[in-house]
Amino acid sequence: MRHTALTFCLIAAASLLAGCDALGIETAPQVAAKKEAEGMAIGSACRHAIRSIEDCFNGNPKAGKAAVFAGWKDMDQYMRENQIVGMPSEPDAAEPSPSKADEAEAPSDPNANAVRSHKS
Repeated sequence: MRHTALTFCLIAAASLLAGCDALGIETAPQVAAKKEAEGMAIGSACRHAIRSIEDCFNGNPKAGKAAVFAGWKDMDQYMRENQIVGMPSEPDAAEPSPSKADEAEAPSDPNANAVRSHKS
């Protein structure tokens, strides 16, 4: 009977300790591996978007430079081996160019400017 209780306690303790991963508690090596993987992903994305490594570093200051460079270099080698053409990224849609913003605000009715200037 005594061995059964001891065995049960050991099994219960082992199952509780195994559940620590389910709580989302990350260890230092897990955090480091995650940061390195994110840096490599950022670097490879920059290379595929035909961005220079310097632009990639400037655009992602919190990412580790070594990991970003390793990802950029790996993607560069992969793209050369498989003859993949990069896809340039599009400019941010949130910041329209001044000429497009002026066109968007320009009224289609020529008399609308006269009305607008009298109200101001």
